[in-house]
Amino acid sequence: MTIPEPTDHIWKRAEIDSPCIKICVIQPETRLCTGCLRTIDEISAWSRMTQEARAEVMADLPARRGLVTKRRGGRAGRVK
Repeated sequence: MTIPEPTDHIWKRAEIDSPCIKICVIQPETRLCTGCLRTIDEISAWSRMTQEARAEVMADLPARRGLVTKRRGGRAGRVK
């Protein structure tokens, strides 16, 4: 009996990968995810977006970095 070749390549699509890094926390003020910097609307629409729309979002992400602040150190970090 021969083992069939893996077919993973069949399911791969040439498209822009999601910027998700699995740190999904939406900041209420900016409505941006602290992990990937996308908006809630962009996250929910990602699978339906065109390649061009995804490229636009990806190009805009670096400019959003300063809009998201991450708390570090819990209460002790905030009190300092």
